[in-house]
Amino acid sequence: MKPVALITGASRGIGAATALLAAQRGYAVAVNYHSNSLAADDIVRRIRASGGVAMAVQADVAQEAQVLAMFARIDAKLGRLQALVNSAGVVDQAARVDSMSVARLQRMFNTNVIGSMVCAREAVLRMSRSYGGTGGSIVNLSSVAASLGSPGQYVDYAASKGAIDSFTRGLAREVAQEGIRVNAVRPGIIDTEIHASGGQPERAAQLGPGVPMQRAGSAAEVAQAILWLLGEESSYTTGSLLDVAGGR
Repeated sequence: MKPVALITGASRGIGAATALLAAQRGYAVAVNYHSNSLAADDIVRRIRASGGVAMAVQADVAQEAQVLAMFARIDAKLGRLQALVNSAGVVDQAARVDSMSVARLQRMFNTNVIGSMVCAREAVLRMSRSYGGTGGSIVNLSSVAASLGSPGQYVDYAASKGAIDSFTRGLAREVAQEGIRVNAVRPGIIDTEIHASGGQPERAAQLGPGVPMQRAGSAAEVAQAILWLLGEESSYTTGSLLDVAGGR
């Protein structure tokens, strides 16, 4: 039996790259998506064409009922979860805090923070030896923005990722004796579609040369770090925040 991995936000960017690599590494992959079913189905098709096992599963992680339904489908189709990557996340248009609406803040934290916590909760209920599981690994997607603060652009996004850092450390200590490891990857300037959703499609190309390594990173490079944290190579690593940011 292949170990089962759920990758949220896996229809594009880092999530998609992680789903493809996880399948290559022998996981049966649940490819979560919010609305782009065609993109998610394409990831599943690519995995199956390479001999892997995958399913697409729709859910808005900001909606608890949809998260519960997603986990129930995975239980029924693939079996008990061993790996979770909380990759689903949103960013918004660049703005100062004094112009941010409560609706914007609620959207940001409902998806980036509460969604990740609810998915982690459901994963723990399946992975923990206290609930009859065999252990597992959770990797949360944070950002170096959590340390930099993103002033004048995305302070709300940076704050949501700061919450993910705290959550990662706390949950790691909470479940360490139950066979579950919890870590986070903190990407820097990565060339993905998320910049376009924030109104800056050229952001990676513009800021990449200013990174110490003088380039933006790729989704595949972040996926490599995520899969290391999921696997046995990192068996003594928990509660860690791994920067994948070119020295930024």
